[in-house]
Amino acid sequence: MQVTTKAIVLSSLKYGDTSLIVRAFTESDGLKSYLLKGVLASKKGKLKSAYFLPLMQLEIEAYHKNKGTLESIREVKVAVPYKTLHTDIVKNSVVLFLAEMLGNSIHEQEQDQSLFNYLEYSLQWLDAHPLPPDYHILFLLNLSKYLGFYPDTSLQDLPFFDLQEGEFCPSPSLNPLMHSEILLDFKKFLGTNFDALNAIQLTKSNRRELLKMVILFYRLHVHGFREPKSLAVLNAVFN
Repeated sequence: MQVTTKAIVLSSLKYGDTSLIVRAFTESDGLKSYLLKGVLASKKGKLKSAYFLPLMQLEIEAYHKNKGTLESIREVKVAVPYKTLHTDIVKNSVVLFLAEMLGNSIHEQEQDQSLFNYLEYSLQWLDAHPLPPDYHILFLLNLSKYLGFYPDTSLQDLPFFDLQEGEFCPSPSLNPLMHSEILLDFKKFLGTNFDALNAIQLTKSNRRELLKMVILFYRLHVHGFREPKSLAVLNAVFN
């Protein structure tokens, strides 16, 4: 079936000497993988490897067999030309980290308009604004809404947060917990949007610890989740 759809690139992997395998989250069909034959060898073809940088927002004309195999792309154009995401070194490190987190977390091969809209908006927001140092933490917490495990905030005055159960609790359990200073920082992000991020102030050590807890939260709730290799680079940038 021929489809014209928006798509957000999650990863591209060299295949052989001249081809790429691209994973993208599409507006029409959710997660898709494409084989781009010869794209690294051809200088005159319609498909350029530069289109498939992490988190690029594209409009593609593709053939979807929907049989779990690699699909193909016939034409592509940039839907949203970024001004800063791939040229600002610090933003680009955040982009690489978030692309890896998304690639490890999104598995559904079906349309999810709300998730697509969230990714589209949040990436355009980051491109248009100076980078708040806690952007990636809020991005991941809000992303968990669309993945189905956003924290239950109904009892957030309680002194512990149970990462396994995704809820606040009155006393410690055997599950991984957040408490004390890190829990206070965690609460600052609940119900917050990107425009309010500059009001949040975290120390470098607390930011690193809170991000570690958010990644653990993902590991506990996303089947087959893998630790992001780009985390070390991200931590170095924010140190």
